[in-house]
Amino acid sequence: MPPTPDNEVTRRTLPVVAFTFVVYFSVGAPLALLPTYAHLQLGLNASIAGLLVSLQYVATFASRPSAGRMADTHGPQFTVRWGLFFCAASGIFLLLAALLKHSFWLGVGSLVLSRFALGVGESMGSTGSIMWGIGRVGSEYTARVISWNGVATYLALAIGAPIGVLIGAHWGFAGVGALILLLCIASLAVTTQLAPTAPPKGQHIPLGKLFLRVTPYGIGLALSGMGFGVIATFITLYFVHRNWEGAAISLSIYGISFVCARLVFAGAIERHGGFRVAFASFIVEIAGLLLLGFGNTPGLAHVGCGLTGLGFSLVFPALAVEAADVFPTSVRGAVLGVYTAFIDLSLFLTGPVAGVIIHLYGYKAVFLATAGAVLLAMSVSIWLAFTAKPTIED
Repeated sequence: MPPTPDNEVTRRTLPVVAFTFVVYFSVGAPLALLPTYAHLQLGLNASIAGLLVSLQYVATFASRPSAGRMADTHGPQFTVRWGLFFCAASGIFLLLAALLKHSFWLGVGSLVLSRFALGVGESMGSTGSIMWGIGRVGSEYTARVISWNGVATYLALAIGAPIGVLIGAHWGFAGVGALILLLCIASLAVTTQLAPTAPPKGQHIPLGKLFLRVTPYGIGLALSGMGFGVIATFITLYFVHRNWEGAAISLSIYGISFVCARLVFAGAIERHGGFRVAFASFIVEIAGLLLLGFGNTPGLAHVGCGLTGLGFSLVFPALAVEAADVFPTSVRGAVLGVYTAFIDLSLFLTGPVAGVIIHLYGYKAVFLATAGAVLLAMSVSIWLAFTAKPTIED
């Protein structure tokens, strides 16, 4: 029996979003080890160690638009290869950091270069993979490709972190760096076995003009992403504050809900449109955050995390589809790069902003404030739904 159209879309999408898996495995593998290594081995204080981790997000945010433009002008396969190259370089610098740990400045310098390389590799690899997938199945399946890319992302982070800890326990940071290097080299070889897709034809809109038109969609994404940022950063401390056990269960429930929503409901965007799906998603996410704010038991907190993950899951592809529809296909990669940069910025800023709110007003206030941010995101999206203009001409 010939494959159904949905099966064919999946079959064409999975081989290229697998490169996103490799990229985010490279992100996840050293994540749990890096703060303690920087603090205990290199002698950095906790705040500087945290800043070292955040350098990757800065590099990712700064390089997202350029990665999208590269996919538009040189093709997605070219962009993915450069992403894998930078991730491989991050592995090399991790190796050097381990070998040079007795030389403070060389060790720290190697870690800094590793974080910057990984950030650039993340933006190029992920953006290139999405555009490659869209090129293989058609722009009408943009939401489906983005959804599978998100599944690959979170699955890689979930698998990469414990594997990184296991390898680090036996072979240290050098083992993690070597694993990343070998995995990326093997993936580079695999890219040659898949047919490239041609860059889209047409003129390219200046990034400044493109940025202005994408910004409202990005603001909606950034505001709704604060729920994830707060849960990822503070749910463990919240459980400790309430003298509860099971914080890790809440994180798992969030991740499972997020992935399941991507797998089960991705087709809803094609059937009902991005804005309608986004509105429903915002309501579910707000309900989850309110439950976290007002709930008085660990069970309610688990449900709140699940609803938050379920709600936020489809916001990214839903608003991405609507943002892409404003522009011609010749700049869709740059649009996606600029749009995605807003979630990078959101996750980078949520930690310190939420930390200040918790310090001044407590945990309940931060969940309620985050619910308010998602409500504001919904308001922005409603405004966009009624004011979005037709596609900009090349």
